[in-house]
Amino acid sequence: MNLTQPMNLTRSCKAVLTALSAAALLLGGTFAQAADAECAVGKTLTEGKLTIATGNPAYFPWVMDNDPASGKGFEAAVAYALAEEMGFAADAVVWTSASFDQSIQPGAKDFDFNLQQFSITEEREKVVDFSVPYYSAAMAVLVRQGTKDAGATATLESLKGLKWGADANTTALPMVQSIIQPDSDPLLYDDNTNVVEAMKANQIDAALFDLPTALYLGAVVLDDGVVLGQFPADRAESPDQFGLLMEEGNALKTCIDAALTTLADNGTLAAIEAEWLQQTTGVPVIK
Repeated sequence: MNLTQPMNLTRSCKAVLTALSAAALLLGGTFAQAADAECAVGKTLTEGKLTIATGNPAYFPWVMDNDPASGKGFEAAVAYALAEEMGFAADAVVWTSASFDQSIQPGAKDFDFNLQQFSITEEREKVVDFSVPYYSAAMAVLVRQGTKDAGATATLESLKGLKWGADANTTALPMVQSIIQPDSDPLLYDDNTNVVEAMKANQIDAALFDLPTALYLGAVVLDDGVVLGQFPADRAESPDQFGLLMEEGNALKTCIDAALTTLADNGTLAAIEAEWLQQTTGVPVIK
């Protein structure tokens, strides 16, 4: 039957075609979802399951209460959104743990992918595979509580008046100089450890780190650390980007990359970031 010549169709035939067209439109999304789900068939560690690794313990704000299965926390939420996009129900997700250092070594893995703030680097890509980035780390301002109590706020005007320190070998220094433009020249150090020590010794008021590092230093290394504010990742010349880590040559990479790209394009990743890395941490965007 030639459906390109509808002029002589009876009313009943037209009704059939209309119904078929409506069904095609209705099922289109289902067909697309099925095609996405098919992408992972035969490629996961366990058929019908998606095995995801993270650290143990896994820390706030990446995973809440060291319970990735709750889906709470930035990386836990990303994992479940990705699983759904790939066609896996929540109860088909299996969590396991693996240390950071162990995971970046070459060789077979006991997970389909691992997410625990792995920065994508050329050196690591020689022995493992990474997905496309799921997070570009914002740069954040770390101070001590006394500096905040003295009136420092998350505004450029306020930041200009602080005494800054920076690792001379990182992208933090040009950001301080070009964006913040402090009233006095920043003090330069050989590494971030010395920057933090200078803050402890009250030699400097503030320093710039990627947000994950700033959160860690503020909570663990400094007794009274405060992450005062953050700059969007697009303000940095070369933001630190996190990727899902996989065994080298993992056939699942194409499916993962496609799903992450969809989540980025439809705003899902941005919404998860806003919920868990801005609202939950309470770190405002610097204006």
